[in-house]
Amino acid sequence: MHASGIPFDDRSGDRLRDWLQVDREVFYDPDHFAIAPMGFCFPGLDAKGGDLPPRRECAPAWRHTLLEHMPQIELVLVIGQYAQAWHLGTDRHARLTDTVHDWRRFFERDARPRVLPLPHPSWRNTGWLKKNPWFEADLLPVLREQIRRYVGPK
Repeated sequence: MHASGIPFDDRSGDRLRDWLQVDREVFYDPDHFAIAPMGFCFPGLDAKGGDLPPRRECAPAWRHTLLEHMPQIELVLVIGQYAQAWHLGTDRHARLTDTVHDWRRFFERDARPRVLPLPHPSWRNTGWLKKNPWFEADLLPVLREQIRRYVGPK
């Protein structure tokens, strides 16, 4: 992904597209999806080889303005703890697992766009997915149904 400059152009993107049940063509079609990272720069790697958190000044500098230019957005997938912190604020739980498990509370609000918290699709979260089978059983069918409504069947 860092070499290509294309977001989710890696195994995490493969997993995310599987969750959404869309192919690469649909996923990268701007008529269907907008990919807006929390920071528009790669923050670097930590000592274990994982991505560092987004820089704190990035989202406040541009995110509201960007989202204001996309009023047609109907569903926001808040992927990972940093996106959840920004979009859900103090409504989120202290633990990502609890926030994602409580997805209905966020998704079923009357506010638009709808918001759906997700874990990051990174391979590093494979253990999390195995420990939380409710994610695949309960949340993914609703996510996939929503995506089919917006982009049509795969």
